[in-house]
Amino acid sequence: MTNVVVIGGGFCGTFCAAELATAARAPVAIKIIEPRATLGAGVAYSATDPAHRINVPAARMTLFPDNPLDFDIWVRRNGVLEEDPAALWPDGNAYPRREVFGRYVAERLAGCERPGVSVAHVRDTAVGAVRQEAGWRVRLAGGNSLPADFLVLAVSHPPPQPPCLIAALPPGRDIIANPWAPGALQGIDVDDEAVIIGTGLTMADMVAALSRRGHRGRITAFSRRGQLSRGHAFVADPPKFFTPDRPAPETALGLSRQIRRFVAQAAARGLPWQVVLDDVRANAKPLWQALDVSERRRLLRHLRTFWDAHRYRVAPQVEQAVQARRADGSLTILAASLRGASRRDGRIELTLHPRMAPPDRLLTLRAEAVIITTGPAHGGVVAGNPVLADLARQQALQADPLGLGLAVDEHSRALDANGIGDDTLYVAGPLARERFGELMGLPQVAAQPSAVGRRIASLST
Repeated sequence: MTNVVVIGGGFCGTFCAAELATAARAPVAIKIIEPRATLGAGVAYSATDPAHRINVPAARMTLFPDNPLDFDIWVRRNGVLEEDPAALWPDGNAYPRREVFGRYVAERLAGCERPGVSVAHVRDTAVGAVRQEAGWRVRLAGGNSLPADFLVLAVSHPPPQPPCLIAALPPGRDIIANPWAPGALQGIDVDDEAVIIGTGLTMADMVAALSRRGHRGRITAFSRRGQLSRGHAFVADPPKFFTPDRPAPETALGLSRQIRRFVAQAAARGLPWQVVLDDVRANAKPLWQALDVSERRRLLRHLRTFWDAHRYRVAPQVEQAVQARRADGSLTILAASLRGASRRDGRIELTLHPRMAPPDRLLTLRAEAVIITTGPAHGGVVAGNPVLADLARQQALQADPLGLGLAVDEHSRALDANGIGDDTLYVAGPLARERFGELMGLPQVAAQPSAVGRRIASLST
């Protein structure tokens, strides 16, 4: 019997385990370590606030590439639209609440056990892993430990890291460092002024959530460039721009110019820019892997903000909430940098430098709450996770050179301190994106953990 331990029971860890269970040709016992009550949801799809919706239509969210409408059909057959009529947009697309997709994943991935193949949910937290003569032993917070012939790291995204100036302030309920934590917004009264650091998708979700709760105080959101996530535009049978006969650009500048050319070509045909960016997403792996490390670093430094704003699009219900607050003047979006932070008279006071303003022109904001929505702090993922830190101390893994997650090889094996892959240690999910590129949304995110599960199955025979 082969023992496989998966640390992390969000979408990636659970999907990896299901693929392994399906592909296994020899007896295998799979244990998924996940403190949440259910498997498959993770951080992204365990959100319970009704304002938090999936960011793309249900018709584009599926576990099965050969059945792209599976989730959409599931939504319409399971009474989701009757329970939540606002999920159905006038164009016919459905944007259910995020927890609905978590339920769908759990249902679709349930029942994969069969004779000789077992899958168990270990409701605990992994706090360490030690190499054994053969495989690993994983230590749990509850005091137990589990043996593993194969160990899969499918840990969650790290929470946002507050800017240093905010982190230097004494802790308080007025600083919401992790907006996805249960009850994170409960301390904000309806008339409180709030500042949101970050202007991407999470900012939009927080504005929608506050508005749903009746909040009417002033909100100011800022980031260095003030870029907002864009909305959707759909085209039936969109053209392909990146084709196998066209070599992928080998520089960040070349890729940027090519995308701009394609956007211009699309516009000349009356098509929106979204069709080009969707094709970039579909071809993200070969486009990313055509760049060397220095070009990847250059792309991240100069273009990541614009890519995130155009790639991670906002659900129309959430976009509508943001637009309504901007229209009534209660939401202001700024392009600015943080220059100072303090508490005064029971409020937080922030000093900002607006983008392109003279150095001596500063802006002061005062608010009852500051919400951090700057995205996962991937650069500190090793130090911030006890299992990863333990494995790093043993030189069994290392952070990737771009600060996106963990260094892996083409088989998703974690690279040790010497850059050598280990056939018993794998990374499943977005922490492997330095190697594979886009691993932050379906269906792209499903392919990589699926491959990990199938590889372990092949090695277990």
